[in-house]
Amino acid sequence: MPVHRLRLLAACATCAAVLAWGSTAFASATVSKFSIVLSANPTSVDAKDFNDNVISQLNRVVLEPRGYKGLDRITSAWVYDIEGHYFLRSNFAIDAGFGQLRSFSKREFLPAIGMAIDYRAELLSVPAHIGGSFYLPPYNSGDFQARWYIGGGMLANVYNRARFSAVESNTDSSHTLGGDYRVVGRRDAPGFYLETGSHLFFASRYSVQVGGIYRSATVRSADTELIRTTNGTTTTTPLGRTFDIDYSGFGAKLGLAIGF
Repeated sequence: MPVHRLRLLAACATCAAVLAWGSTAFASATVSKFSIVLSANPTSVDAKDFNDNVISQLNRVVLEPRGYKGLDRITSAWVYDIEGHYFLRSNFAIDAGFGQLRSFSKREFLPAIGMAIDYRAELLSVPAHIGGSFYLPPYNSGDFQARWYIGGGMLANVYNRARFSAVESNTDSSHTLGGDYRVVGRRDAPGFYLETGSHLFFASRYSVQVGGIYRSATVRSADTELIRTTNGTTTTTPLGRTFDIDYSGFGAKLGLAIGF
C-alpha cells in the first residue's frame, strides 16, 4: 500500500509540473500599462558649424602647417535615455523622459621630451522630451507579441555645451602652440523628434524596443567665450554669438522596457 501511494504522489507531482510548465510556456505576452524604458542610441550628429569654425580652423591654421595630424570632426555620438511609457489606450502611449548626448574628439602631441600638448573638442547636451506613440495592430505568436509603432514629440535641449580646450605641459617658446585656453559655447534651444520601430513583448515584465529616430536639435548662435590661463591667471573674454551647435541626426533606438 505505501508503494502505491508513493507512485500516486509521484504521478501527481509529474502532472502538476507538466501543467505548470505548460501554463508558463504558452502564457500570453505581457503588455504593461506603464513601463520605464532605458535606451542606448547611436546617432549621427550634424555639427557642421562647430566642426568648420573650431576644429577645421585649428587644423588649418595651427596644426597642419607644422606637420601635425589634425583633430577628427565630430560626426556621431551616443544618446543614453530614460523615459516613462504609459498606454492611455491599447493603441496609443505617451512618453516623457530625458537623456544625455555626448561626443568628443581629442589628440595628443609630444613636441619634445617631457613636453605634451592635449587638444579636446566636445559636444554635450541634455535633451528632455515629451511625445506620443501610435501602435499598429499586433502580431501574436504564442507568448510573443510584436507591435509596430510610429511616434514623435517635442525636445527641450538644455545644458548644451560645445567646448574646445588646449592644455600644454612643460612647453617652451619654441614648442608652444598657443598656451592653455578654452572656447566654450552654450545656449538652450527647442527641437522635435520622430521615431518608428517595433515593440517586442514577451511573457514577462520586460519588453524590447528596436527602431530608428530622427532628432532636430539646433542651437542657433551659441553664446561663446574664450577662457585663457597665463602664468596662473585666468581671464574670460566674451566672443559673442559666433557659431551654431547642431545636434540633429538620425540614429537607432535600442531600448529595454521594465513594466510595472
